[in-house]
Amino acid sequence: MRNTSLRDRYLDDSVSTASPGHLLVMLYDRLCLDLGRGATAMRAGDRAGASELVVHAQDILLELRGSLQQGVWEGSGQLSDLYSFLVSELIRANTGQDVEKVEACLAVVEPLRDAWREAVHGIPAPDAARAG
Repeated sequence: MRNTSLRDRYLDDSVSTASPGHLLVMLYDRLCLDLGRGATAMRAGDRAGASELVVHAQDILLELRGSLQQGVWEGSGQLSDLYSFLVSELIRANTGQDVEKVEACLAVVEPLRDAWREAVHGIPAPDAARAG
């Protein structure tokens, strides 16, 4: 089996056996990765590569918004609104190749990812670990 096949199988197995909380953290990790790489691609002038990454980030945000269970948690409406706002910002960023907008979205998403990681894994965010 080739390395890419082994990697793909490992990823498929990781996703299919992950708990809902772990899947959420995995989505946030990929969202942050896409936004960071998208900003880098924009800075490098790689419009097509940046667009692909930013669109994938939008897809993740739409999935996160769609998976919210309205009424189960009182903050779900606000989080849904935040996801919608981020999608709108990323559409504008992608259209105008606005790296600052992408980085601003990343700055909003990273603390959410860190909070979910801590809640699911009990692992403090890197900045919180250094501060404590």
